[in-house]
Amino acid sequence: MIKEINFKLEQLGEYVSTLREYQQYDIEEIRNNRTLRGAIERYMEISLACMIDICEMIISTEKLRRPETYREVILVLGQYNILPEEFAKKLAPAAGFRNILVHMYADIDLGKLYSFLQNDIGDLELFAEYVAKYLISKYE
Repeated sequence: MIKEINFKLEQLGEYVSTLREYQQYDIEEIRNNRTLRGAIERYMEISLACMIDICEMIISTEKLRRPETYREVILVLGQYNILPEEFAKKLAPAAGFRNILVHMYADIDLGKLYSFLQNDIGDLELFAEYVAKYLISKYE
């Protein structure tokens, strides 16, 4: 399972790197270019899904308490000190944003998407760092 988690971490890094490239665009450019907006939405969706997958893999591998929601998946890692608890609480709403991207695509708030793109991408990178440190401390 560790190999799979590492693979997911690599994927997450690639997706976040792509999202970083989109940070150069202002909100009006994104609003007026459906292809650009769609690409940002999709990379955001798969980045968040990848993060959730990693959380679920860790929960399964470590036999932690089974969460009932995607939001809770992140919080569980905070409860078991795999992520700092305050960071997990800050990150948990991202799972809800992922659900909006997947299921409510017609109603995605461009302001929220843009804000996440500009201000919260670093949280995905920090998440990956915390997980990598945990894996190193646990398995090496």
